[in-house]
Amino acid sequence: MQAFIITLFEILAIRKGPDAIPHSWLLLNMATVLWFLPLLLAAVLVPGFGGAAVAVSVASWALSLACYALVIVLAGYRSRLLQSLTAIIGCGAIIFCAQVAGLVTLSLFLDAALAQIIVYLLLFWSIHVKGHIISRTINRDWYVGLVIAIAVFILQYAFSTAVSPVF
Repeated sequence: MQAFIITLFEILAIRKGPDAIPHSWLLLNMATVLWFLPLLLAAVLVPGFGGAAVAVSVASWALSLACYALVIVLAGYRSRLLQSLTAIIGCGAIIFCAQVAGLVTLSLFLDAALAQIIVYLLLFWSIHVKGHIISRTINRDWYVGLVIAIAVFILQYAFSTAVSPVF
């Protein structure tokens, strides 16, 4: 487990790619559990992040994974799908943990709006990392992966906005 987490941090630092992760369904499941932990923490600790927001987050997450999987399969790299999704989910889980921890901790000391800026900066880094993972997976330049990651983020945002209840 420790080696897996270290590998995810190396991918987050753009030092390694998804090929550094072994082809393993167990690691994919572990990464998925890691992603759900901060979601549950956010549901408990972040005001206004209730059941509807959790459902929208999970649906948006599933949509993004389907988009990334489609890109990988259409590019002809089906054999790299498991490793890539594990990297995307695992790195997303670590960034999600940092976002929740940052939002909760910084809200105690800073204005809530300033704390959210830190969360958004982490989100932008997440897009960059996912672009890196996709570009390494489909053997394209980094900017191709970045464009794909931005397109998936825009789709996620549009989906989340469309299905979120109005408050």
